[in-house]
Amino acid sequence: MGISQQEALDLFASDDFVGIGMAANEVRRKKTDPRIATYQIDRNINYTNFCTEYCSFCAFYRPMGSKEGYVLSFEEICHKIDEMLELGGTGVLLQGGLNPDLKLDYYENLLSSLKQKYPRVHLHCFSAPEIICIAEISNLSVRDTIARLRAAGLESIPGGGAEILDDEVRARISRLKCTSNEWELVHREAHSLGLRTTATMMFGCGEDYSQRVNHFERVRRLQEDTGGFTAFIPWIFAPDHTSLGKRVQETTAVDYLKTLAISRLYLDNIDHIQSSWLTPGIKICQVGLQFGADDVGSILIEENVVYAAGVRNRTNEAELRRIISDAGYIPAQRDTLYRTYFLKQ
Repeated sequence: MGISQQEALDLFASDDFVGIGMAANEVRRKKTDPRIATYQIDRNINYTNFCTEYCSFCAFYRPMGSKEGYVLSFEEICHKIDEMLELGGTGVLLQGGLNPDLKLDYYENLLSSLKQKYPRVHLHCFSAPEIICIAEISNLSVRDTIARLRAAGLESIPGGGAEILDDEVRARISRLKCTSNEWELVHREAHSLGLRTTATMMFGCGEDYSQRVNHFERVRRLQEDTGGFTAFIPWIFAPDHTSLGKRVQETTAVDYLKTLAISRLYLDNIDHIQSSWLTPGIKICQVGLQFGADDVGSILIEENVVYAAGVRNRTNEAELRRIISDAGYIPAQRDTLYRTYFLKQ
């Protein structure tokens, strides 16, 4: 059993930064192979930037009718997948804004066409808010929507749209987006239909520590019920070019690493915890491997959402392998479902 909510709050208040990291690393060593840290080669493809939600933390979206809005063609998406395959990639993460012009048949045709053209590419697609939007537009239940997407080729669902799973925070930063219960419903239904998903948390958006712990608790309870989460992925809010960024303090590296470590201690029923390089930077990502993380995520090839918020961090396979090796681990490429399938010399 992981730590309690009060114990997590006590750790957030503690000055024993190194001790918290050491405790988290001990849990990591018991949960996963202590010799190995993993990474992935995949590609984020943002198929549309039209969105009706107007989240205060997002600099990527464009309102419906904007001249800067787009929907990628099938050919453009295929070109991006071809580039990913040339780099040894194994999957794509399709994610976009909530675009009411795109009906369920658009998504079914897209998935089935991609699976026919790229049968070995893993389709990790559509956050909970997107799925809820598709269901509402189609007058279908969330379960039926996921079932139809799965039949068309969907293989797993990313944890996007979680932000902080506390409705007081959500009402302040993304009042039009799905509630915490709705986010949970999507993942619960996906798990019951046999799809694995990830859980994420975007923190540093003005929430307090108790609200971060509320997020951990909701994720842990759902995992107890279903066992469907492959990994937990915490990352920090990128404030530039956003309306929310003017109202919150920037998250420190210490706060990131402490939160990462406490998530490892709390979420004892989730196998993998990912250390992020995109917003904290590559060096902090490396330190995260000593604070409970066993994975450094993807090379990301292309990333547009956080880039729009001013983040310019980029990496490649060689650099991810180097930081893993320099941290004392053997680097191993994995796929979306965390199957480590080969070690490179």
